[in-house]
Amino acid sequence: MSNSSGNNLFAENLALPLQADLQRVMEARHHDPFSVLGRHVQGNMASVCIFKPHVEQISISSQRLPMRRLDNSDVFIWQGEAEKVPEHYQLHWISGGQEISEYDPYCFAPQLPDFDIHLFSEGKHWHIQHFLGAHLHRIDDIKGVLFATWAPNAERVSVIGEFNQWDGRLYPMRVRGNGVWELFIPGLAADALYKFEIRNRDSGAILTKTDPYARQYELRPHTAAVITAESEYPWQDDAWMAQRRQHDWQHRPTSIYEVHLGSWQRDADGGFLNYRELAQRLVAYVLELGFTHIELMPITEHPLDASWGYQTTGYFAPTRRFGSADDFRYFVDHCHQHNIGVLLDWVPAHFPKDAHGLARFDGSPLYEHEDPRRGEHRDWGTLIYNFGRNEVKNFLLASALFWLEEFHIDGLRVDAVASMLYLDYSRKDNDWIPNIHGGNENLEAIAFLRELNTLTHTQQPGTVIVAEESTAWPQVTRPVDMGGLGFSMKWNMGWMHDVLKYMAEDPVHRQYHHNQLTFGLLYAFTENFVLPFSHDEVVHGKSSMLNKMPGDEWQRFANLRLLYSYMFTYPGKKLLFMGCEFGHGNEWNHEAQLDWYVLDYPLHQGIKHLLTDLNSLYKNEPALHQLDFEYQGFEWLDCEDRQHSILAYIRKDEHHQVLVVLNFTPVPRKQYRIGVPLPGAYREILNSDSEYYAGGNIGNAGLVQTEIEPCMGRNYSLTLNLPPLAALVLKLEENI
Repeated sequence: MSNSSGNNLFAENLALPLQADLQRVMEARHHDPFSVLGRHVQGNMASVCIFKPHVEQISISSQRLPMRRLDNSDVFIWQGEAEKVPEHYQLHWISGGQEISEYDPYCFAPQLPDFDIHLFSEGKHWHIQHFLGAHLHRIDDIKGVLFATWAPNAERVSVIGEFNQWDGRLYPMRVRGNGVWELFIPGLAADALYKFEIRNRDSGAILTKTDPYARQYELRPHTAAVITAESEYPWQDDAWMAQRRQHDWQHRPTSIYEVHLGSWQRDADGGFLNYRELAQRLVAYVLELGFTHIELMPITEHPLDASWGYQTTGYFAPTRRFGSADDFRYFVDHCHQHNIGVLLDWVPAHFPKDAHGLARFDGSPLYEHEDPRRGEHRDWGTLIYNFGRNEVKNFLLASALFWLEEFHIDGLRVDAVASMLYLDYSRKDNDWIPNIHGGNENLEAIAFLRELNTLTHTQQPGTVIVAEESTAWPQVTRPVDMGGLGFSMKWNMGWMHDVLKYMAEDPVHRQYHHNQLTFGLLYAFTENFVLPFSHDEVVHGKSSMLNKMPGDEWQRFANLRLLYSYMFTYPGKKLLFMGCEFGHGNEWNHEAQLDWYVLDYPLHQGIKHLLTDLNSLYKNEPALHQLDFEYQGFEWLDCEDRQHSILAYIRKDEHHQVLVVLNFTPVPRKQYRIGVPLPGAYREILNSDSEYYAGGNIGNAGLVQTEIEPCMGRNYSLTLNLPPLAALVLKLEENI
């Protein structure tokens, strides 16, 4: 080929790439493809090297400078005067009879700022998802997508997708500091599918991984990530968000309806509803019942329906099962416009072993610990995050902030906190490694949780972080600067287990288990507690809430009404799993919608009516919520009548108080005397035995007048008719 063609193969001072380098490029083994591919200038001369399989001829730039194919290869070379090839040049070839032109990805300079990579290496980049992942990007007037991922133990990382026939030899990325890889691919746009192909530098193993930072994925069972544009969703919840920043959640009512979106309701064909359809139906229902918040079981992307979302692979993407990310924004927005808060179950404790996910992401234990004694949950078949690694910690912290900021989520419920705190959690004696002090505390996880709570409360004031923590770990909900973990609230698992165990007893035996009702008050104000009857209590052979109750049909419904009345008058915020509000008869089944048909029956209607009234009472009576976390909000009237299985107490704040009397036997107690602190007429403001709730309607005809007869250490007393297996709530109507 002559020099006049502009393709001077033998220009002085320019050499072809070394054969070894070319071979590594062709075999997709080269650690630094930009040292071989693209435009290289020396003095006033330049060379261009391209690897392009399945192409017969290829030329450069508007001048259509022809390139030479190296013998027995798919490598094309051009050498000549530098001024003939601009910095950003296009390649031209014919494929399938069609002429194609595109910019060469290897003619662009690095795009990720060094400072962002440095912050990530320190674990301090709170918005790292804006840099890692796949993002629409523009260089000068050239549009495309900038890909980036973290794989420090990779020999080579490539972007693969439909746009290159999933061929890992094409589009190898450049490595930056700290094991971050990047590549700008011009011409790509939103909605294209992609993954990363990673070759481990030690073993040579080749892995195909989805993007941990993707904003959207294919609908399962497919696992590719989807390139997305930045959302332009028009939020309408400014008033809610402004109020949230000032929200005094400690002294406001919080009544949470826990929901699994895939099985709450389904369409006529049994398929999933869209986030927007769910918003319309679910918000209307929650408003009817009077809950203040909806808590979603994880909608972070996950491959297996049966995991209920707790084995997450997409920490920055709402699951496609129910629609797009903007559909989910609509869901949250619709909730906020109707004054319903949204909490999200979030899972930083562990992740699944799926081959396309985080497990051995770059062929090494990158996100997890290498030693299974620290890095694997035997019970769950999942892997444990290495919280001591800055980049892993940064990944999780950025995810937490992402949901609070990007989707306006009002709080996160952190799953399985106990498994994070203890190195020997659910392990045999020889299957765990002590910390540096010889103890069983996971010091790195503790530091992570404290940073999580400090960060979210600082960056998103008014949001809450709730711990599902099942042990007696101290100061879970106390500030970090006081030595606590810094959570806003904690599930009261001890109270839940004690009460359910008590309620399962035949009433004739309850007198021998009275302390299971009273013991919880010894620690009720040591933490900011949520009282949870969650999904975990109605699966895996544990029975539905209704069928946990003993006795015949009437007694089971009466017991359940009594239990809910106790819950809503006991100190602490409230959480109830879907279906429990109407006495769902079967255990929860994630593969089908709830048995809504049972609401045709009066006993189930009665449970729902009671829940609605309990929510109303809880929200409208300050005495029942203002001091949920403070001992001044509770006072025993009588906790010692175990013979009759009766409790009596006062809930109060500075200005209000209500009396609660609970009869845990099926025996009506007539003329039962309780002491009260103030004289006057007490109105029965709730009776769980009301006929409106399908009860027997035993009660006190509205008002009861105090008598000047000392009882229970008080100067005044009331004589009440206590209905069987029922709760009474009374309030002083007037002083005399």
